[in-house]
Amino acid sequence: MAAARLAFLSRADWLDRRRVRDYCLIFLAVFLATAIWFHAGTTGLVDRRGQPVGTDFINVYAAGVMVGRGDAPGAYRYTRHHLVEREVVGDARIPYFGWHYPPMFLGVAWLLAQMPYATALALYLAVTFALLALVVWRIAPHPLTLLVLLAFPGTFVNLGHGQNAFLTAALLGGGLLLLERRPIAAGVLLGLLSYKPQFGLLIPVALLAGLHVRAILAATATVAAVCLASLGLFGAETWQAFFASTALTQDIILEQGATGWEKIQSSFSMARSLGAPLPLAYGVQFGVTALATLAVVWTWWRSGADYAVKASVLCVAILLSPPYLLDYDLVVLALPIAFMAALGVRDGFRDWERMALVAAWLLPIVSRGVGGAIGVQFGPVVLAAILLVLLRRVRKPTRAAA
Repeated sequence: MAAARLAFLSRADWLDRRRVRDYCLIFLAVFLATAIWFHAGTTGLVDRRGQPVGTDFINVYAAGVMVGRGDAPGAYRYTRHHLVEREVVGDARIPYFGWHYPPMFLGVAWLLAQMPYATALALYLAVTFALLALVVWRIAPHPLTLLVLLAFPGTFVNLGHGQNAFLTAALLGGGLLLLERRPIAAGVLLGLLSYKPQFGLLIPVALLAGLHVRAILAATATVAAVCLASLGLFGAETWQAFFASTALTQDIILEQGATGWEKIQSSFSMARSLGAPLPLAYGVQFGVTALATLAVVWTWWRSGADYAVKASVLCVAILLSPPYLLDYDLVVLALPIAFMAALGVRDGFRDWERMALVAAWLLPIVSRGVGGAIGVQFGPVVLAAILLVLLRRVRKPTRAAA
């Protein structure tokens, strides 16, 4: 009996196309009903929780307004930035949503602030989701692909936050998709990820291990270009204000957990939620990051590993590597889900791979809710388990790849 139950989970043969379709339709219906109920209580630009519609998008829009007023450095001065957020929404009671991005992202914020708030929010989410959908479709061109992405809990979480995870995943996925055929274009896309510095820790490691020299040069040139462009557009004072703000961001947002440990999907947060002191929490994070780095080096150095596995290992390792990673950033899991689903359809699924895909698909919606309920962040444990399943493909690659 125990063996039968284990086989039920490890093989997951019951997860066929029909069930995937039906489960996705159920999730999508629940998400749509929740969104309609939630926004039914909206007054102006303030939702039923007393927060701005689009939540985190207010920090982007307010930063763009400040750039338009010639006060780009003010986006990194919390009191001034908060005043503009309140002004945009028209409600002095809204909490503060901090702007933590490097100055190169101020150009995007300024463009969005040229439109009314609601229009900018809708366009921002629609365009970035369309880019991600295009990338995911190119990775896994299957009739169910877009439905799985639409019903993906990460999609719902990011829409609710008004965040940039669609853009992050589209740039990362586009770079990985083009890397072997168009390395310079891939390097440009990966270089544009510099607006999200914590996602750049392991990309150079993978490119170096895989000897993708042209992509490395293109990515380096892209990072230098956007940094110099932002320096010319917004001035050295803006960069100085950004660097000055990082200490306060680290202290309040990361180390004190003002965001909430259940929202931060890192090993650091997990350790802190268990009561670990700061040095131990940083030590745990350092160890996990080191192991994730070794996994990337080993995978990308091995010429026999299937490229879909390499790309998937890098995506999951990227999510394990930074001490600060929020639940909406788990949208990036759409990429390994697509890569590994396409590989499984082509070559067959191995034990635990279907369940790893299910875990990756569900994690964005359960990590915060369950983590908050039990008082312990468990997202990194799930990510580590997914990574281990992927590494089995590296140790014993498919016959075609070998």
